[in-house]
Amino acid sequence: MKKYSFHVLGTHCASCKILLEDILKEQDFVKNVQVNLKQEIIDIETDSTKSIDEILLILNEKVKVNGYTLALEKQDLVKQTDNVIWTAIPIGLVFLILFFLLQKSGLLNFGIGGVTTPVTSFIIGLIASVSSCLAIVGGLVLSLSAKISQDNLSDTKTFLLFHIGRLVSFGLLGGVLGLIGSALSINFTFTTILGIIASVIMLLLGLNLVGIFAKNKLTLGSGAFNFFRKIEHKTLTPLIIGFATFFLPCGFTQSMQIVALSSGSFVGGALIMFAFALGTLPVLTLLSFGSASFAHSKHAPLFFKSAGVVVIGLGLFALLSGLAGLGIMNPLFNI
Repeated sequence: MKKYSFHVLGTHCASCKILLEDILKEQDFVKNVQVNLKQEIIDIETDSTKSIDEILLILNEKVKVNGYTLALEKQDLVKQTDNVIWTAIPIGLVFLILFFLLQKSGLLNFGIGGVTTPVTSFIIGLIASVSSCLAIVGGLVLSLSAKISQDNLSDTKTFLLFHIGRLVSFGLLGGVLGLIGSALSINFTFTTILGIIASVIMLLLGLNLVGIFAKNKLTLGSGAFNFFRKIEHKTLTPLIIGFATFFLPCGFTQSMQIVALSSGSFVGGALIMFAFALGTLPVLTLLSFGSASFAHSKHAPLFFKSAGVVVIGLGLFALLSGLAGLGIMNPLFNI
């Protein structure tokens, strides 16, 4: 048995790990495969007599339709990454300009740079659903899907319960965070500081999406996904798993939890977290029923890096607004 390692370009979340391993395991000559997301390396074991270059060519043909590229040397992938980011920057900037023009027009109150509204939370949820939430919850959804297929269970019932549990938990627990904030008698200064912390988290997430700090990709360990694949899918199980997603280590979720805490009321916290979960629902629902092929298409790297540029812009604006609110600097924008 021979062992080979390949560098991979195009991974962005735990669902990529699951998809890549499933695709490569379908090849008769691949006996074992392990995808390391943090190091962006794929290790395979094979009994094939083909050369490593021939194996690389075959595997690339299988994964390229989903937007991935394999190479023997990491340097071979650097040029492709550079080309994607320089295309993503202007796309992301266009969306940011449109976003701030709508904000300034007063037609829509997004609450960026001021008091966060449910509309803000919903928009951030939409962004999160194609970034860190896709990384954490998306991988979990694919694990559930794999278990459903294996056991011939009803995906409609299972995923309906999963998403209901997710929405209910975010609303209720967001309200609890609001009550805690009220009990702590959070003042304007502390609220602003919490907002700055949330904006810093957003900045780090955006930098991660565009490829900076890429080695720090936040995902659940493979053992967690294997656990969910093995778990018995009784009626309450997907409901409980959906409920538990409130506590998963998603940066956007954590930033919104900080905002809910600073709201100082049950209703305020509940609306913020429920709107955020509602924003993540469309993409996660599509992924649940196997329709989110865009997430693993050849355009996926450009899509995610463009989203990263948008997240960096929003996080930077929120950070500067927070610093201005504390009197540390003069406001740069009047929106």
